[in-house]
Amino acid sequence: MGLKVYTGGTFDLFHRGHVRLLRACARLGLVTVALNTDEFVQQFKGKPTCTYDERLEVLEACKYVDRVVCNTDGADSKPTIEKVRPDVIVVGSDWASKDYHAQMGFTQDWLDERRIVLLYHDYTKGISSTAIRGRL
Repeated sequence: MGLKVYTGGTFDLFHRGHVRLLRACARLGLVTVALNTDEFVQQFKGKPTCTYDERLEVLEACKYVDRVVCNTDGADSKPTIEKVRPDVIVVGSDWASKDYHAQMGFTQDWLDERRIVLLYHDYTKGISSTAIRGRL
């Protein structure tokens, strides 16, 4: 059966970096993606190119994703993580040099209390939704 794996994000303009992250997650176990709302994306990144419903449908069609949940609490990911109850949270290694814990609204102690392991997956350089928008 494997581990319960959690990852989250906007997944706007789905690209190979997203595929590589989700494939790595799927190798560990059952994958739940917490998808950011349009309102949250607008607040922190600007208006998404694709709507929540469009991004949801693409993720649900991805063979590496078992379930998609809405990240209802925006910057505070703890409530969504509590609902999912993962064994592992996987994020891109671009977050390794940033304060991912603060961004997500939790501490290492909070993860340890819940026995959740945080793993960093190799970031795919040279591709992003922003870069794709720049090509258009």
